[in-house]
Amino acid sequence: MKSWCLILFVVLMVHKQGSFVQVKAEDGFVTTKGVQFMLNGSPFYANGFNAYWLMYFANDPSTRNKVSSVFQEAKAHGLALARTWAFNDGQDRALQYSPGSYNEQAFQGLDFVISEAKRNGIKLVLSLVNNYENFGGKKQYVNWARSQGQSVSSDDDFFTNSVVKGFYKNHIKTVLTRRNSITGVAYKDEPTIMAWELMNEPRCTSDPSGRTIQAWIAEMASYLKSIDGNHLLEAGLEGFYGPTSSSKQQYNPNFQIGTDFIANNQIPGIDFATVHSYPDQWLPNSNTEGQESFLNNWLNNHIQDAQNILHKPVLFAEFGKSSRTAAYNQRDQLFTTIYSAIYSSARGGGAAAGGMFWQLMTEGMDSFRDGYEVVFSENPSTASIIVDQSQKLNKIRKMYARLRNIEKWNRAREIRQAQWWAGKNSSKVGN
Repeated sequence: MKSWCLILFVVLMVHKQGSFVQVKAEDGFVTTKGVQFMLNGSPFYANGFNAYWLMYFANDPSTRNKVSSVFQEAKAHGLALARTWAFNDGQDRALQYSPGSYNEQAFQGLDFVISEAKRNGIKLVLSLVNNYENFGGKKQYVNWARSQGQSVSSDDDFFTNSVVKGFYKNHIKTVLTRRNSITGVAYKDEPTIMAWELMNEPRCTSDPSGRTIQAWIAEMASYLKSIDGNHLLEAGLEGFYGPTSSSKQQYNPNFQIGTDFIANNQIPGIDFATVHSYPDQWLPNSNTEGQESFLNNWLNNHIQDAQNILHKPVLFAEFGKSSRTAAYNQRDQLFTTIYSAIYSSARGGGAAAGGMFWQLMTEGMDSFRDGYEVVFSENPSTASIIVDQSQKLNKIRKMYARLRNIEKWNRAREIRQAQWWAGKNSSKVGN
């Protein structure tokens, strides 16, 4: 009798742990294993979006409904990832007024963003500073240091000046140790956050060798990981090849920005690679066919490098095509090309883990439009392509989950059989 009670307990535990009950995406931290993201013990492939404006809108109670609406619409279209800003330095509705001085109302806006993402089962990638001066960025940090008497002459001093680096490290610590006023959970302990991003599109044109960016990423990755061992970290790179892979620099657009896709992503503490794709911006003088050829090479090279050199997942963290310079069917073609490359890799268990288009908006946000926005109600053809990709990647996740459940069931059956034989043998000894 005792043996059968134990068997029943094991079966119930297996049932509880997910053999028969689907585990919600928000229940666990996303980790990595080889070239795959992992969630709740299974590979995690997911479709996503960018919405940089979330905290800004959540800051104002009169516009918070836009945040709720966009997460609900995203969920309805199968989207499971979102990337947004966890910074606003010295600007309108600032999160950080000045070094170390924070706006509680703005922080509560970010609290709301995280809680709404959690409610809708959407994982977040949160970026910690901007390369550009929008929302403050490295320029604001350097200006703060200059106002305190530091001898800084370039925005690129952001990466090397010790005072500026101290300001930024303080921001990292403040954000990571923030306790959400709605959920009560510290950000560093919140599974809804999938990853931190050191900087949106870091660039250091004053040092095309890439060494300045390399040293900065190494220092900041080590510091962030000393505070938060739960979350993944990525650098925010666009994907440009540098001196360590000179044979691949031919695939870059014709400019240098001081980053190195291979070397930067090999830094300890960087858990996965990111790639951005804007052929219309990067190759403005090229025709549609030329941009398409560039894009195919760009996608395939980075997927292969993540798979074979970095041995890490790669997330296509930004891509888009402006409706101001191209017809919607051209944008749909770009989405289809990128999604096809991701799916081709993902269905074989490869390194391409997902894509996050730029950018999702909801109705009534006309002043924030930049030509790249997707409004589901206005762009049905694009919405259909997005849903199709979401469904394909979700099928891959379900396939892996089923395989894992079969493995669990087999292990439980082996335990039952072993315990049955143990009980039978003990009864023989008793006789």
